[in-house]
Amino acid sequence: MPTFKYGSLELEHLKKKDKKLALAIDSIGRIEREVMPDLFAALIHSIVGQQIATKAAATVWGRLQLQCGEITPHTIARADAAEIQQCGLSMRKTLYIKGVGEAALQSELNIHEFPALSDNEIIERLSALNGVGVWTAEMLLIFSLERPDVVSWGDLAIRRGMMSLYGLNKLTRTQFDRYRKRYSPYGSVASLYLWALAARKR
Repeated sequence: MPTFKYGSLELEHLKKKDKKLALAIDSIGRIEREVMPDLFAALIHSIVGQQIATKAAATVWGRLQLQCGEITPHTIARADAAEIQQCGLSMRKTLYIKGVGEAALQSELNIHEFPALSDNEIIERLSALNGVGVWTAEMLLIFSLERPDVVSWGDLAIRRGMMSLYGLNKLTRTQFDRYRKRYSPYGSVASLYLWALAARKR
């Protein structure tokens, strides 16, 4: 599986902009995070991962792959809802997944156009689908399209990582936006380190 691509350019920029982040980068070292170039499979993977632990999401994803084989609009749209649910999903999430498959199959969702669209355009299109919110779209931007400047307010671990990094007991949206702008244009790499910091605090 390929990993999110970044190098010394991004790291040196972030270290120059934020001394505390620089210390975290030096302490943690290089982070290898897998990406999923298949946009449709990545979208289904993001829906599976909504509001559940990473390990649980990996288990459900593995079961879904065994159940459906290759994750495509056709296999998802044609799969029986009860069989998908048995992979460990709620019926609501199952119906969201099938809805996305049907939208892609019927060309209501033209996911092949995404590489040419801006981050905000992609978020807008995906958010129009049932069960796909801003967070799910942002995860697709990072872990499939490898967009360089995504820091998700909707991701609890990102916010925990920021609070850990800056020694905060709470984090306001104003504070978050100030840090996010500081990381730009390499916010996605900063996100990798914020996730790592959040995992250290568990």
